[in-house]
Amino acid sequence: MSSAVRVVEKQLDEILAIAKNPAQIRNAGTLAHVDHGKTTTSDSLLMGAGLLSPKVAGKALAMDYVPIEQLRQMTVKAANISLYFEYGGKPYLINFVDTPGHVDFTGHVTRSLRVMDGGLVVVDAVEGVMTQTETVVRQALEEYVRPVLFINKIDRLIKELRLSPQEIQQRILTIVKDFNALIDMFAPPEFKDKWKIDPGKGQMALGSALHKWGITIPMAQKAGMKFSNIVDAYEKGYVDKLAEEFPLYKTILSMIIEHVPPPNVAQKYRIPRLWRGELNSDVGKALLEADPNGPTVIAVSKVNKDPHAGLIATGRVFSGTIREGDEIYIIGRKMKKKVLQTYIYMGPSRIIVPYMPAGNIVALMGVDEARAGDTLVDPKLSEIPPFEKMRYISEPVVTVAIEPKNPAELARLVEALKDLVIEDPTLDLKIDQETGQILLSGVGTLHLEIATWLLKERTKTEFTVSPPLIRFRETVRERSQVWEGKSPNKHNRLYFYVEPLDETTVELIATREITEEQDPRERAKILREKAGWDTDEARGIWAIDDRYFNVIVDKTSGIQYLREIRDYIVQGFRWAVEAGPLAQEPMRGVKVVLVDAVVHEDPAHRGPAQIMPATKNAIFAAVLSARPTLLEPLMRLDIKVAPDYIGAVTSVLNKHRGKILDMTQQEYMAFLRAELPVLESFTISDELRAAAAGKIFWSMQFARWAPYPESMLADFVKQIRKKKGLKEEIPKPTDFVEVF
Repeated sequence: MSSAVRVVEKQLDEILAIAKNPAQIRNAGTLAHVDHGKTTTSDSLLMGAGLLSPKVAGKALAMDYVPIEQLRQMTVKAANISLYFEYGGKPYLINFVDTPGHVDFTGHVTRSLRVMDGGLVVVDAVEGVMTQTETVVRQALEEYVRPVLFINKIDRLIKELRLSPQEIQQRILTIVKDFNALIDMFAPPEFKDKWKIDPGKGQMALGSALHKWGITIPMAQKAGMKFSNIVDAYEKGYVDKLAEEFPLYKTILSMIIEHVPPPNVAQKYRIPRLWRGELNSDVGKALLEADPNGPTVIAVSKVNKDPHAGLIATGRVFSGTIREGDEIYIIGRKMKKKVLQTYIYMGPSRIIVPYMPAGNIVALMGVDEARAGDTLVDPKLSEIPPFEKMRYISEPVVTVAIEPKNPAELARLVEALKDLVIEDPTLDLKIDQETGQILLSGVGTLHLEIATWLLKERTKTEFTVSPPLIRFRETVRERSQVWEGKSPNKHNRLYFYVEPLDETTVELIATREITEEQDPRERAKILREKAGWDTDEARGIWAIDDRYFNVIVDKTSGIQYLREIRDYIVQGFRWAVEAGPLAQEPMRGVKVVLVDAVVHEDPAHRGPAQIMPATKNAIFAAVLSARPTLLEPLMRLDIKVAPDYIGAVTSVLNKHRGKILDMTQQEYMAFLRAELPVLESFTISDELRAAAAGKIFWSMQFARWAPYPESMLADFVKQIRKKKGLKEEIPKPTDFVEVF
C-alpha cells in the first residue's frame, strides 16, 4: 500500500466529519492552456496535503496517472482528488479536479466543470492568456463556475526574458487585464463585476509550480516582499527559501478557501442554471441549500472502466446523502440500480467510504448504465427533470479506420472501443454493418492517437489504424421543390421539400435552448421570438437531430393514418441525415418539411420497411435539388511570433487556404488570429516552426463549419466518393425518386 493511501486512511474519519458541513467544503479544479503548468501545480497541492513526497513534487505529475500522460508530459483525462487542509484553525475538504489543457480534450473539461464551483486558471507568465485559456474560462463561466487566477512560471520572466522588477509587475498587470476582459465578455451579467480578479484582495497568486513557491499581493505586503526580492532569489540562488516561506500549496489552497464559494452558497445560483425543475418544490429547495438530509440527487460527470470493478461513475452529490446499498434511479435510462460501493478519489486510488453527503464528489460502483451527463436520483423522484445536458464545444471531425490483424479479435476490439466512447463522449464510434469497418472519430489527431494507444493497452491486440480522414457535413443553400417519395410497395406517398436552417436555430439547438423533449408551445415561443419562425410551423416540429442540427417539420393537415406512421417518418429522417446523398457525410443545418402524404389504410402495407425508404429517398432528392454543398471544419489559430517572422508565417497560412482575421503588435511579440481548414492542418506545425525559426507559440481549436470552395467542390466530392468506394458521379435527384 502506498504512503499516499495510508495518509488518507488516517484522515478518513476527519474527512467524513467535515464532509457533513458544506461550509467547510470546496469543489475546485485547474483550468488552463496546454503546458501552462496545471498538473505540476496540482502536484504541489498533493504534497501539501501529505500525499506526495516533497522531493518529487513538481516532477511526479501524480495526477497524470495514465502512462501515456507521463510519457507525453500532458494531461489527457480529468483526475479527481479529495484534499484535507487546515486554514485559519479550521479543517477543510477540498475536492480537486485536474483537467487537460490541450484543445483535443476539452470534452473532459466540460464534464469536470459540472462538479466544480471554482476554477483555478493557470496562466504561463510568458505566454499570457492563450486561445485555450479563453476557451476554458468561457466554458467555466457558462457553467457558473467562479474563476481565480494563478500566474505560473514567473521564473521564465527572470531567467529567459531577463525582465526588471518593474517590467515583471507590468507583465502581471497585463495578464490580469486580459483575464478580466474574458470575464467581462463571458460572465453572467450578475457576476461580471463580482468575479473580476482584484490582485489586492488575494484573488490572484503568482509563483512557480516547478520551484514550489507562490504568493498573493496581500501576503507579499504583509511580509514586506517586493518583486526585486523575487528577482534576487533567482539571481542569488535562494529560491528554496522562497518555497519554504511561501509554499505554493498553502497559497493556492488558502486562495481557494477564501474566494471559491462553498457548495451551499454556489448551488443557490448554479442550480437555477443547471436544472430546469421547480425551485420551490422540496427537491428544488434541497438542491439550492445542498441539503445532506434532502432527497438524493447526483450529477454524473464521468464514467471510467476499472479492470476489476467494471464501470465506475463519478459525480457530485447536489442534494441528500448517498450510501452503499442505496437504490438509485437513472433519469433518461429509466432504470433502477443498486449502489454497491461508494468511494472518494485520491488521484489513481479510490478509497471506500460508507457514505457521501451533499456538496461532495463521489465515485459509485454498481450503476453501470449511467453515463457522463446523467442524473441519478432517489427512486421516488423518477419524474423530476434531469440536469441540463452538457454542451461540448468541440466536434469529432477527424476519423480513422481500425482493423484487427486477427479477425477473431474483432468482437474484443469493438467491446473495448464501446467502453472508450462511454468514458469519452467526444469520441464517436461507427461500425459499418455491411462492410464491418470500424470508424472512430475524434476532435483531432492527438485525441485519436491517445484513444488508439489506450485501446492497444487494454486489449493487448494488434490492429492497424488508417491515416486520418476529415469528416465533412452536407448542407443545402436554397429551398428545394417538393419531391414525392414512394414506398417500395407503391401504396404510400410522402411529399417533402428541404431548406437551409438559419444559424440562430442551429445555435438554439447547440445550446440546448430548444430540445425535442420540450413542451411544443414553449419551443414554438422561443423559435418565434429568437429565430423569427412562424408559430404554426414551429409547433409542427416532429423531431430535432441535436447531433448534427437538423429538424423535421410537419406542415400537413387532416391526413388519415399519418399519426400511425409518424415514428417511421422520423426514423427515415434520422437515417437520411446520418449520411447525405452527396458523399455519405452527415447533413447539417437542414430543415426537412413534410407537406402532404397518401397513407395506405391497412397497417400491414405501411410498416417501417415501406415508410422509411420513402422518407429517405424524397429527402435525398430534395437535398440534391437545393444547391447542395459540403461544409468543412475550420480551426482557429492563435499565434504569437516575433515581429520579424510575420511575413514567413503569413505565407505558410496562405499556402494552406488559411485566412488572417486579426493582427496586433506589442514591442517584442506579434499576435495573429487566423482560420485554417482542418484538411490543411496536418503538416502545419512543422511548417510554422520552420518559418519562424522556432520562435513561435500557437494553439488551435475548432472554430466553425464553412462551405468548401465552390470552384473545387465537384472534383472534391468525386474524390471522397471514390475513397468510399461509391460511384464517382454525383447522383441526381431522379436517382432516388421518379419525377411526378
